[in-house]
Amino acid sequence: MAGAARNSPLTRAAILAAALEIIDRDSVDQLSMRRLGQALGRDPMVLYRHAANKAAVLDGVAEVVLEQLTVDTTDPDWRHQLRLIARDFRRLAVDHPNVVPLLVTHPLATPLGLRPLGTLRPLEHILTLLTRADFSDTDALHIYRALFGFLYGHVLTELQEIVERPEESTDLLRLGLYRLPIGEFPLLRGLAADLAAYDGVAELERGLDTLLTGLATTMPSSDSAGRTEEVAAESIGESEGGFEPR
Repeated sequence: MAGAARNSPLTRAAILAAALEIIDRDSVDQLSMRRLGQALGRDPMVLYRHAANKAAVLDGVAEVVLEQLTVDTTDPDWRHQLRLIARDFRRLAVDHPNVVPLLVTHPLATPLGLRPLGTLRPLEHILTLLTRADFSDTDALHIYRALFGFLYGHVLTELQEIVERPEESTDLLRLGLYRLPIGEFPLLRGLAADLAAYDGVAELERGLDTLLTGLATTMPSSDSAGRTEEVAAESIGESEGGFEPR
């Protein structure tokens, strides 16, 4: 790889691709400018022409991953589109688990206006989607925060290591729940099988059902309100139409 990289032009895209490969294979902590230079077959000092420091490389890696998060701002069904976005985000997290800290916790240390533009585009696109669905700017922001607050918690839960002793045959032992006093944690111990059978896809869909239904109820757009009035009018019309009771 190093030989091929040495004979090809050094670009920002090539640097970020190599950095992502190192992070995926090892971790964010294992990435350094020196190691990145070795992977590219270049003097590490040359990298600084394209990235000021490691932090800039990490920002670029987050942008590369989030560029894969597609948002169709023209979708007339905002709930359907948010569900697709959530599935995409989970897929990216599962494909790049070592990048998740850069997507979830790292941005919190940086003011919004100072974050890489590529990491802000999904936010802008989702706000566009929701305001086109007749939500106010403020409500659109609330919906975005609720969605990604749920997604961040979901991916962190799904990707965490929960098995203490994988060689054991019972879930109580595999998860280390046997350590909990039975008199104090009877319900948690009793959920051993459910905890061991955690299904990230199913849990995501179940959570989205609850979240999106709640958002549509508590912060309806004018379009949603119109559809609700139409349904109510149809119901009244059917009642006045003389349906006989069963």
